Amino acid sequence: MSSQSQKMVRLVQVGRELSTAGDLNSVLQVILGAAMELTGSEATSILELRLDGKMMRFLATRPEMKALESITVPLEGSVAGAAILKKKAVSLHDVANSPFHFKTADQLSGFKTRSILACPILFRGEALGSMEALNKKGGADYTEEDVAVLETLAAHAALAIQNARLQALVTKTQEEARRLEKMKNDFVAITSHELRTPLGLILGHSTFLKEIIGQEYQPQLGTIIKSAMRLKEIIDNMTRVDNASQGLATLRRGAVSVRKIILALVASMQAEARQKNITLDSDLDDSDLMMDGDAQKIQIALENLVRNSIDFTNTGGHVFIVARQLPEYVKISVVDDGIGIPARDVPHVFERFYQVESHLTRKHGGMGVGLSVAKVNVEMHGGRIWVESAEGKGSIFSMLLPLDSARGKSFITS
Repeated sequence: MSSQSQKMVRLVQVGRELSTAGDLNSVLQVILGAAMELTGSEATSILELRLDGKMMRFLATRPEMKALESITVPLEGSVAGAAILKKKAVSLHDVANSPFHFKTADQLSGFKTRSILACPILFRGEALGSMEALNKKGGADYTEEDVAVLETLAAHAALAIQNARLQALVTKTQEEARRLEKMKNDFVAITSHELRTPLGLILGHSTFLKEIIGQEYQPQLGTIIKSAMRLKEIIDNMTRVDNASQGLATLRRGAVSVRKIILALVASMQAEARQKNITLDSDLDDSDLMMDGDAQKIQIALENLVRNSIDFTNTGGHVFIVARQLPEYVKISVVDDGIGIPARDVPHVFERFYQVESHLTRKHGGMGVGLSVAKVNVEMHGGRIWVESAEGKGSIFSMLLPLDSARGKSFITS
């Protein structure tokens, strides 16, 4: 086998070794070792271009040159820098008489450089750094074959460095997301707690005044109580989602008649619907639609869906609750002919605090909590919730609730 063929086989082996190597330093050490072996050099190193684009640092060296990792190397006045600036391999055969060798490296490491072959480490045309081979053994000059070898290994180094950068970015982003999520959870918990006391006082005193103040002020007190109850509902929803996210929410299971929940909900929300001249009705199976679950949480989930449909349906529109008994499940759908949801927003409507277009929020109100509460309560039962919508035509919010928890868990994970 020819020397060139042997090197090709070795490069393939290096590729396999890299696939099982661990962290970035382990990968780069494999590459440096292969570079020394295949170019017949006394030492090798990898320099990384810093963010300022003017200086480099030693990212990986052979163990005997470890001291170099504490210094920076300028692009101007170094062979490694010249390779980066030209974006091609640069060879220097007589270091002693060249102004392009960065002599500080030799002084610090105690290594005497006689010749250098430097190759840029490129990723999609962007220079990430440079790879060097030092002192070809026997005093020979570096060849085109050496250049090809170093370029191949530099390509491996580019992938390793870029992957490490991406992983670091992902880790940082995940940590930042966790930090922001904690801040959001803390804010929700503190805000909910702090608002409950003054809100309780407002409701208590206004209810008391409603009993003793004359009829002329009853409308104003009614508005105060209604607004305070709406604020209480928002706080309760925020607390429910926060409890669920922290694993504090539990189900109080029992036999539940979905039919009774729906009929009671339609009756209780008729006044709210009539204020907007919206028809609110139901279409139910003849059965009681019995299941095992938490009646209060199912009622809250359904109430939030209905209120959302009423809020986003124009005057004269229609909202229907449709429920059917299916094998092993109860399916409930809230159907409206309202303004609908833009396609880009559909995947996000159940996210906490997500708002569908700011101008719609200002017009219809809401904090983007109700649908996330519905989702949490349905999924606690091992069920599933989704929406189908066409902008300008209306929406269908559906939830599928298992008749028992064991089948529900099986359904959700499938």
